[in-house]
Formats: sequence, C-alpha cells, structure tokens
Amino acid sequence: MRTPDLTAPGPEGRAERTRQALTAAADGGWTLLDHPLLRLEVAGSPVFLEPDAIVVPPDGAWTVVEIKSFPILDGAADASKVGAAARQSAVYVLALESLPDATVRSDVLLVCPKDFSNLPAAEAMDVRPQLAVTRRQLARLTHLEAIAAALPENVNFDLSRPAAELLESVAAVDAAYAPECLSSCELAFHCRSRARQAGEVVALGRSVRGELGSLRTVDQVLAAARGSGDGGDTSAATQGPDGGDHAPAATQGPDSTDQAPAATQGPEGAEGAGRGPGAPAAGQSSGSDAPDRQAPGRQAPGRQALGAVPP
Repeated sequence: MRTPDLTAPGPEGRAERTRQALTAAADGGWTLLDHPLLRLEVAGSPVFLEPDAIVVPPDGAWTVVEIKSFPILDGAADASKVGAAARQSAVYVLALESLPDATVRSDVLLVCPKDFSNLPAAEAMDVRPQLAVTRRQLARLTHLEAIAAALPENVNFDLSRPAAELLESVAAVDAAYAPECLSSCELAFHCRSRARQAGEVVALGRSVRGELGSLRTVDQVLAAARGSGDGGDTSAATQGPDGGDHAPAATQGPDSTDQAPAATQGPEGAEGAGRGPGAPAAGQSSGSDAPDRQAPGRQAPGRQALGAVPP
C-alpha cells in the first residue's frame, strides 16, 4: 500500500499535493492518504478541510475514512454521535466531488473502538441523505460578492482607517443580533447594544422571537398585551370592554343577546309566520329567570359544543 507524502508549504500547497496524490492513485493498487487537505468553496470563499484519511482501492474509487473515539458496542453506537460523524464526512465527500475526474463513494468508512477495547471496528455509513442536505444548505448561502455589493458606497472596513470612520462604517450596516453571537462574533456587543436601543425582541433569544411572530419590538408586544394599537394582534377586535370574547355586533340585538337575522323575522319580530304576536323567539325563553337556551346550530359566545372538534 502506498502512502504518499502530502507535506507542502501553506494550505494551498497541501491541497494541491493531495489532488496530485489522488490523481496518481488511479494507476492501480492500494493508496492511503493520511490527513490530506481538501478545498471547498463555501459562499464564494475557499475553506480547507482535513479528513482523517482517504483510501483508494485498485478500482480507483475514493473512500473517506472517519476515525472517532466513541465505541461500537455489540455492533451499535450512539445514534447522535454517528449522525454527527455522517454529517462531517458528507462535507469531505462534497470537497472530493469538486475535484476534476473525481470518483467518490457515497459510503464512508467509520472506524471506532470495539467494546471499550483498543481493537478497531469499521462500519460503512451511507451519507447520501447528509449529502443532499449539505448541498441544499450550501446552495442557499449568500455569496460574499452579493453581500459586499449591497453595502453602501462609503462603507470601508479597512483597519488602517481612523477609529471614527470605522465606527461610522459599522453603524451603517444593519445589525442582526442573537444571544448566540456572544460566543462567536467580535461585534456581538455592538449589535446587542443596537438591538436593545431599538427594543428588538430578538435580544431575548431566537426562541422568543419565533414565538412572538410578527411582533418585532417590545413596544409592539406591550401594546398587543394591553389590547391597544395594531401590534400585529387581530384578537382585540373580537373582545369586549371587559376583555371577554363576544360575537360580532352584526349578529347581536340592542340588548346584546343573540337573535336571528332580521331577514328571517316577521313584522312583530317573531321568527317565521307561524307564531303569533308575543310568542318567544327560537333560542330565547319566555321568562327572564329561565336558563339561557340556544337555537339549533347556535352556540353561546365563549363556549364549545360537546363532541365538536375545534377548527
């Protein structure tokens, strides 16, 4: 088995040396590339990846080898860790597919300890689902050229410029803050300050932002809670002065009790022509102290018929 030397100056040199070794491995025989370096375009920017190994058998197909420390117990391993390894290996397969004349297997070789021992155990993983997801995610990323073209003309982040000009450039760019930014972005404190000044609910977390829907600021949330202002809340239109639900005014009489539409009532206000004057309307009792009754198919406000499935 051949193990070519992949040392070269810089990441670009190592990636080119890996490409040459893979091309030479197509001549036949077994070839093992130990910690090669691959190049992948992500949103128009090059990213360098280093898999554990790549094996090239005599048929010339390239197989990614991923070595992990979690054990394989009785032929099974932790599902979450195996899934993470599959997603990681899928990125390596995509990087190999970007090389010219590439013949890459979609089955990745996962190597783990066997039953807490020092003996290695290898299993093949089919990463085609992870490949499809990763391709879709990479295709949806916005390229750096498009981001730079959308910036104002006077924006320049050259660190050699005076601090005041750099602050103006940073302030000219919209801030998209989330609490997770504090652990990964140097401008997180700046964006958090702007989000708090604007009263944006995203400063409370992505989960809170998702629960509030169209409410973008704290003022809108408070207005919706009080029932004043639009705030993106349409339920206030169906509430009474005391905050309780009631039917629309078009279906209520002067005394706020439900009644049939006027088009179905006779001259005396009774429903239909078969009742005489003074007969109680359908759904209403003749006495004031009798329980409230509803016409067939009608329902009291704020109640739900037994056995009915809510929409």
